[in-house]
Amino acid sequence: MASANVVATNQAAFETDVIEASMHMPVLVDFWAPWCGPCRTLMPMLERVVNSMNGTVKLAKVNTDEEQMLAQTFGIRSLPTVVLFKGGKPVDGFMGAQPEGVVRTLLAKHAAAAPQAEPEIADEITPEALDLEEQIADLTAKARAEPDKEEHRVELADLLVQTGDIEQAKALLKALSALAEGDAAKRVRARLHFAAVLDDAPNAVELQDAIAKDGKNLQARHHLAVRFLMAGQAQAAMEQWLTIVKTDRSFDNDVGRRSLLDAFRLVPDADLVSDVRKKMSAALN
Repeated sequence: MASANVVATNQAAFETDVIEASMHMPVLVDFWAPWCGPCRTLMPMLERVVNSMNGTVKLAKVNTDEEQMLAQTFGIRSLPTVVLFKGGKPVDGFMGAQPEGVVRTLLAKHAAAAPQAEPEIADEITPEALDLEEQIADLTAKARAEPDKEEHRVELADLLVQTGDIEQAKALLKALSALAEGDAAKRVRARLHFAAVLDDAPNAVELQDAIAKDGKNLQARHHLAVRFLMAGQAQAAMEQWLTIVKTDRSFDNDVGRRSLLDAFRLVPDADLVSDVRKKMSAALN
């Protein structure tokens, strides 16, 4: 969705496209890659939101496969990562494919008030977004047609958490019987818990700055770990929790160990989980 408010930038143009431009208006920088599914889901939504704000915000897109030096400069370890620049400096941001409401709330804190245009219809619906919508529609129909099969509601709750519909997911889980409280339900509850942590967590840029200033800031490490996990960077997330376990088992009621146990339910890489389990056991002994 090309427009004057959206540009693809690179190392040579970054000073003009982002640093100088952010002296006049907030600039969102979307660090993405062609192989990243969540990136392809997020980018069209960012473009629609920015274009709806009538020139009060700019979007600059950085293909990290082509611009590795830029990604290294800003410490990008997870894709997509969106950093908001204002006054020539990064001041806010987030990691992962967030819901539109999160993006608009972020921009509302930094952009000058302006009448918003009617949201534009997306030029295309990404395969990832379409698949998720189809899965939710399919499971909703199954849950209504077969109310006794609670596994449908568990699967539906899991998808709803991933789309940001937290309250509906909670309602579905609350209605489950004791017989349905198996591994699948525990996995959804773990995902819900991590989503709740993000409600109060600073953005990734602030967290990384806080850890750089104080490596023993375990609260920042915990919040960053959750951001990594929810953005699909499981290994980076679990490294942060392992550091917490090694530094202070008692911190926040053993949150490092408890978070690792919840993460094990969500991470599909069995070899990675096995490796981290061994490291956690060694740290606990």
